[in-house]
Amino acid sequence: MTGQHGPGEPAGTRARLRRLPVVTRLVLAVAVTMSLVLTGAAGLVYWRVKTALDQQLNDDLTAYQRGLDRAVRAGSPLPPGPSGSLKQVLDGQGHVLRSSDALPRRLLTPAELAAVAGGATIRRDIGSLLPITSGTLRLQARRVTADGQPRIVIAALRRGHRDEALRELLAQLGLASALTLIAASYVGYRTARAALRPVERYRSGAATLADGAQNTRLDVPADRDDEITRLGHTLNHMLERLEASAERERRFVADASHELRTPLTLMRAELDVALHRPRSRGELTETLRSVDTEVQRLIDLSNALLDLEELGGNAHITRFPLRLPGLVEAAVAPHLRTAERAGRALTVEVPDATVDADARWLQPAIGNLVDNALRHGDGTVRVTATAGGGRLRLRVADEGPGFPAEFLPRAFDRFARAEASRTSRGSGLGLAFVRAAAVAHGGGAYAENTEDGGAVTLDLPC
Repeated sequence: MTGQHGPGEPAGTRARLRRLPVVTRLVLAVAVTMSLVLTGAAGLVYWRVKTALDQQLNDDLTAYQRGLDRAVRAGSPLPPGPSGSLKQVLDGQGHVLRSSDALPRRLLTPAELAAVAGGATIRRDIGSLLPITSGTLRLQARRVTADGQPRIVIAALRRGHRDEALRELLAQLGLASALTLIAASYVGYRTARAALRPVERYRSGAATLADGAQNTRLDVPADRDDEITRLGHTLNHMLERLEASAERERRFVADASHELRTPLTLMRAELDVALHRPRSRGELTETLRSVDTEVQRLIDLSNALLDLEELGGNAHITRFPLRLPGLVEAAVAPHLRTAERAGRALTVEVPDATVDADARWLQPAIGNLVDNALRHGDGTVRVTATAGGGRLRLRVADEGPGFPAEFLPRAFDRFARAEASRTSRGSGLGLAFVRAAAVAHGGGAYAENTEDGGAVTLDLPC
């Protein structure tokens, strides 16, 4: 069972950690990291101090051992040692010859005794640092020869001061590490809260938009440039895009409901009249032709609205180098027969330039301008273009009465129409489509009246 549950435990721990708030996870990360750093630093300090204390104790023990060795060889009284020193002299069989009263009768094990008798030097500790024990010693045993007989000389020093210093050091390091860990965790908590406070503010602002608030923008500091500030600018840009998308959707629904109602009502009226009483074959044919006209108008209007919506929603513009003469000729060609039937001239004068554009949108935009000039203008329709300064200005002009002065400011609005004599046909979406196509290509469009008539110009990057 342990083998089955063991592999799942780390995954469960990670899942629980992921469910914690971000601030809590950051504080835990800081605490764990600081614990490792403090443990390493405390271990290094403890090791350095312990090494220094042990080295000093070993030096004192070695010096005391030499003095004892000389006294045993000379057969003289054993010299006094440093404070806390003890001594013991054994014969070759391990019997105690001389000893300090505080020492136990047996300090060496049989194996250690045999090793020292064989010429080895033994050094070891008696008692432990933790838990606290009394009578802690460090001893050193070595064989010497006195009057031709082997003797084992044991020198010992009390470790009380050394152990007390190390225990005090451990306590101080533990206290300092705990206080440092608490302070680092608190600073990490405050720092994380301060860093994430703008994110929470941005979340609250986005939540108000989700609740239906309009024109919501996040309060982003203008005097900073960090990750959080850039996130705020990105969210504001996203909010602008969402608001524009919602506005386009509302406008599309309003335009469709407004403009589609009239042809649908006319179609319903035509059908109601046809069904009111029996009709002749000719009357039914006329009714069907009228309905067909309205259906075509609905199709044209729906296509125009969908094209405008796609362009207004930042349609994917695929730019290719296009020869301007070929692009304009393709846009003008469908209208040549219309101009010929109306007895009007249609001329094209464009330079042999290249423009990076999407023919899918730019070609019908030019065609719309030519169609408007043929429908609402008079005289010759001239399509001209000039290139310079990185811009291409393509102009479609006619010799008609031009645009009414009050119509010019709203000429490119959706469903904008001038006086009835000029707009008896069409949906009022042609110029709106022209401007949308120009804007999608990074340019613009404007209408004007000239001495000869009206003109519309497309201003595009070349």
